[in-house]
Amino acid sequence: MSQPNSVRIVEVGPRDGLQNEKAIVPTATKIELIDRLSATGLRSIEATSFVSPKWIPQLADAAEVFTGIARRDGIRYPVLVPNLQGYERARAAGADEVAVFAAASEAFSRKNINASIDESLERFAPVLERAQADGVRVRGYVSTVLGCPYQGDVPLTDVVRVAAHLHRAGCYEISLGDTIGIGTPRKAAAMLAAVAADVPMDALAIHFHDTRGQALANILACLELGVAVIDAAVSGTGGCPYAKGASGNVASEDVVYMLEGMGIATGVDLPKLIETGQWLAAQLGRETGSKVGKAAA
Repeated sequence: MSQPNSVRIVEVGPRDGLQNEKAIVPTATKIELIDRLSATGLRSIEATSFVSPKWIPQLADAAEVFTGIARRDGIRYPVLVPNLQGYERARAAGADEVAVFAAASEAFSRKNINASIDESLERFAPVLERAQADGVRVRGYVSTVLGCPYQGDVPLTDVVRVAAHLHRAGCYEISLGDTIGIGTPRKAAAMLAAVAADVPMDALAIHFHDTRGQALANILACLELGVAVIDAAVSGTGGCPYAKGASGNVASEDVVYMLEGMGIATGVDLPKLIETGQWLAAQLGRETGSKVGKAAA
């Protein structure tokens, strides 16, 4: 495979980026963030998560956020749902694309949602069935694809099994996540190649955290295999509330800068994205986590 001519960035800042913030971010700020992102040319913006507020208090205002944003034609606004109850809440708020998540690590699955991998996949079956009946698109996340904070190495066979199961069950796209940012380029490429042997490359996305500064290198290694969808978070926000030491996602600004510099189109207005990242960092009371954003300051 050769690298793609264009890449779709899935902006996960409003959900995956903010869910790890200790201080509650005001609902109005979340809405403004999504509206600002909508003006940058991004085509996929993950808006929020309809999980139980007991799990993630930061996202307790999911319905208010989703109904408060100015949705634009041509932009997808997926929301994360953990179960049928979350799906119903999301639909009531007007969501027409949802995402479900499973771990490739048995230990992480048990710690995170108190269920085995197989049990977690069973829980999603009713969501996928209902979504299919409702004509709702479902994106699937597989976490801990390159390592787990509890069990260490994660067998590639488990990553492939979970990704293939979600794809067969009806997820149009599977996002492969290095939750603790432990991967390096060769491992990342080997993982992607293994999954792509079972799931078509055009149904795969990559989601790398930059905990150890490897995210852009990992993305580059995977681009060379032909992947054309990349998850990223504006200003490099985020992490995982269930994974100690999992610092932020790769910054959307840095990914767009690298891609555009390689002649790979993203459709994103980089100056507007940088400005949004700087605005968000100011709202959160800290420096932007984007190298490109810092250079432009």
